[in-house]
Amino acid sequence: MINRDLLQHPVWQPHELGCPIPDSQHAVSVALPCWQDVVAYEEKAPETMRRIRTGYPRFVVHPLVQEMGRALGGDQPCLPFPSATTAELAAQFVRASGAPARLVMQKGMCGVATDGEGLVSLRAFWQHTGLVVSSRQAEVWMAGAGEDADADAIRRALRRQLAALYDCAAEDVFLTPSGMASAFAALRAVQRRTPGCPTVQLGFPYVDTLKLQQKVGHGGHLLHDLDRAEPDLLELLPERKFAACFCEVPGNPLLGLADLKRITPILRRWGLPLVADDTVATPLNVDLSGHADLIATSLTKFITGTGDAMGGALICNPRSPYYGQLRAMIEADHEKLLWGAEARVLEAQVRGFPDRMRQHNANGLLVAEKLRRHPAIERVWYPRWVNTEAYEAVRRPGGGWGALITFLPRQAESRAARVYDALEVCKGPSLGTVFSLACPFTYLAHYCELEWARSCGVSPYLIRLSVGLEAPDDLWRRIERALDT
Repeated sequence: MINRDLLQHPVWQPHELGCPIPDSQHAVSVALPCWQDVVAYEEKAPETMRRIRTGYPRFVVHPLVQEMGRALGGDQPCLPFPSATTAELAAQFVRASGAPARLVMQKGMCGVATDGEGLVSLRAFWQHTGLVVSSRQAEVWMAGAGEDADADAIRRALRRQLAALYDCAAEDVFLTPSGMASAFAALRAVQRRTPGCPTVQLGFPYVDTLKLQQKVGHGGHLLHDLDRAEPDLLELLPERKFAACFCEVPGNPLLGLADLKRITPILRRWGLPLVADDTVATPLNVDLSGHADLIATSLTKFITGTGDAMGGALICNPRSPYYGQLRAMIEADHEKLLWGAEARVLEAQVRGFPDRMRQHNANGLLVAEKLRRHPAIERVWYPRWVNTEAYEAVRRPGGGWGALITFLPRQAESRAARVYDALEVCKGPSLGTVFSLACPFTYLAHYCELEWARSCGVSPYLIRLSVGLEAPDDLWRRIERALDT
């Protein structure tokens, strides 16, 4: 795979199971070429797990980070964290489960050591909060070195680039080690503002968006039916006190959006901040400044595009009525947790993001329209046709509908796996890469709760496709061959 052009030569064939995507020591995706590979991965089948060399870093701890954990914890299970403060938060979470946890320190790095039972809770905290240690940081630490001297300057440059995208000051952008860590920072702020209160989630979200609120917060109340979001919210809010409302713009995987022009006045009336995640739409396509009080985003995805760097950002909207209050709370908790070498990759990539995203938009729309017309497809979810008025209300002039598409083949129970197996695109977790990337989303994200997902309108047989920058006609021919199997 060395120097392989993934736009023309994707990782999609059965023998490529477990290959990193891309071919980088710091890749954030891993090849799961067949539907059965995903099942075996979820069930931790030994023969499959032996071939999984890497994975999305919140779910599969990178080998370098595992090595760092062993160096810190000795003979005890241990995970490193990006600071002593975050390690203590993790230890408290483990202790709350009834398992032991102790902080261990070595060469400026802090970890949490526990026992076998506690490791389950420790890994859950790592996954849900996104407070991960970068593989680049682990690489440097294992070599006995430290952060580059210009790391702070790189982080400042990255904040300025992002501030320009969000039309705010650089001081309103807070960098985090992952997209989920930005959501966690938002959750901490709204919980400090309204202690002990649960939150509300509008629309079926990405798995850890809800798990974060439910397991690390004080409970997350899901309103999954976006067509009933307004009446359901009006019925719910008088019942008890809430800390905030969370939503995705648009949702992942169903790509719908609550009607924020109707929802925002309700939230303002009740004094509830809105935390929006714009990872899928990106700030090039949507403007949330009239609605969201905080915007959490994953820089790992479209903004970076390479699939080999982790990072996130939390943006405090200066137009929010709670701006001063929330920003002060976020700043009080904020630490420089985004490793400088990660920030360097992100800052270099964000410069080309607007041009790349425009091409993603064009390719995404073309593929979505062709999928809608194909006789082998039962349904397509894409922001242009899902909760259209709600998306149009926040779409920027000239903005597009993004490049994430979810589709359901006809006779999906018998055909979805065959279509997925035949797709000639890279297949594995994550999205937003310059190369197309597909996954059987519900099986990958909700394998242990498929019936619950189905009850929320999410079919087990969905295929999610992040459309890349391939020549669009060539990409469509590859997709069409799979649909014709």
